[in-house]
Amino acid sequence: MTRSLRECMAAAAMLSCVAATNAQPRPVVVELFTSEGCSSCPPADAYVGKLSARSDVLALSFHVDYWDDLGWRDRFALAQSVERQNIYARNLRRSSVYTPQLVVDGRDDHVGSEGRAVATALSENRDGAPVEVSVRDAEVLVEIGARPGVPPSDVMLVAYLHHAVSAIGRGENAGRTLDEFNIVRNIRTLGEWKGRDLSRVSVIAAAGRHRRCSSRSAVRASPDHRSGRPRTSLK
Repeated sequence: MTRSLRECMAAAAMLSCVAATNAQPRPVVVELFTSEGCSSCPPADAYVGKLSARSDVLALSFHVDYWDDLGWRDRFALAQSVERQNIYARNLRRSSVYTPQLVVDGRDDHVGSEGRAVATALSENRDGAPVEVSVRDAEVLVEIGARPGVPPSDVMLVAYLHHAVSAIGRGENAGRTLDEFNIVRNIRTLGEWKGRDLSRVSVIAAAGRHRRCSSRSAVRASPDHRSGRPRTSLK
């Protein structure tokens, strides 16, 4: 881990809110829950790689750890990824979690590399609020425009590694070399956005915490499992 979060930030963002109108378009947010120990996951990982090249899609890979007991420990697995997937299981009324699970705009889930779901989301109205991301010294500054009428949301900063190659020694993928893309490495809460006025939040970027990467920024509203309010995720 040789580069700081500051070096991994790029300025580009939009707020996703289904009820919003007359706002800037924002990317479709695609979240893949995956594992290096799952033999069904590599095609879905490759699909995220294709989506990562698109400017109208923000694709993120959340590695989970519940496959680790089959003989291979996923080096990218995060407890936060498992927590996030469990939240989706409750909100989407799923009886259990699974991989590869593809969640589109926080509203629908599909197995693996379901391209039709992403195509449908791209064809829909994707209004958003403008977001500006800048870096000053070691501080990441986020400025979110007003969106009257939307519910309060939490602003989340997600750092991710753009690409990695992993040689798998054990488990279901033993002997395979996996290409992995947009791998989530950290999730942080920055503050609250209420939509009424211009909001500014910031975070100090800890030096040396994140490996060489490239990232985009986006903001979207999704249910908060603790309060029931939407959560705005800056990614």
